[in-house]
Amino acid sequence: MAYILLVIGFVLLIKGADFFVDGASAIAHLMRISPLLVGLTIVAFGTSAPEATVSIMAAISGSSDISIGNIVGSNILNTSLVVGAAAFFYPIKVETQTIKKEIPFTFLSGIVLLVFMSDATLRGLNNALDRSDGIILLLFLSIFLCYVFEVGRNNREQAHRDTEPVDESWGKSLLLILIGLVGILFGGNMVVNNATTIAYSLGMSETLVGLTVIAIGTSLPELVTSITAALKKQSEIAFGNIVGSNIFNILFVLGITSTISPLAVNNKVFTDVFVMLILTAILLIFSRTNFKIGKIEGLSLIAVYILYFIYIIIRN
Repeated sequence: MAYILLVIGFVLLIKGADFFVDGASAIAHLMRISPLLVGLTIVAFGTSAPEATVSIMAAISGSSDISIGNIVGSNILNTSLVVGAAAFFYPIKVETQTIKKEIPFTFLSGIVLLVFMSDATLRGLNNALDRSDGIILLLFLSIFLCYVFEVGRNNREQAHRDTEPVDESWGKSLLLILIGLVGILFGGNMVVNNATTIAYSLGMSETLVGLTVIAIGTSLPELVTSITAALKKQSEIAFGNIVGSNIFNILFVLGITSTISPLAVNNKVFTDVFVMLILTAILLIFSRTNFKIGKIEGLSLIAVYILYFIYIIIRN
């Protein structure tokens, strides 16, 4: 029964995020907001909603290993498997500002997370993300949002020229957002409870469950979105969404989670954070190659994730 409820929880999470993004995007169109602003905020936040819900509920229930493992695992999966799969179907065009600002900001966010986790090395205390760390992460998020809104303001005139008349209604859009949020909340609760039950029954550690089962499940919206965009030859939109989602995962999800409930850090997670940083650096290198990520780079990223997946199963 726990396996069935876990699958149902993932379905609610994914469909809830889908409805939320559709409703929020419709409202953005009604307000004639820049598509770039929509991609970096509404869509990125919407596809990060499953990670946020699962991590917050896991932290409240005392499963900090699941909270941190879910975020780090999701970012690793996004940077390797999701980007790799999208690039395999169609080469990803990378915008100049993404290379110069957004990917470096993602790397900086990872460095900040690593520093905040290293209490044993820096202060001689137990490794943890406490409330002060969470507040500072949220302050970094506000800096990123200021940048995003500035980009949106600069692209406002272009958005007005490019946006076609829309037939969405405010009522339908708000209803989609409400249904999406309900699905995300109920689905997140089911995923945490049943994944923890399965972990204990199989003798798995919470860290392993967070890095694999839950990370993959909560990253399905990004994976589906990216592959769909690639098939429509609009993979650069999905790439911006992935980068934005990774930033939101660290700064918003871990920021709000550790502010609500301080998170103890498992020493094994440090290796995973280093992997996340290395993959972000590789992504930056690949992006600077003719401003695109091709099929060869995509296959290599997929291969890296497969090797990493095997490693963490053996390690845990």
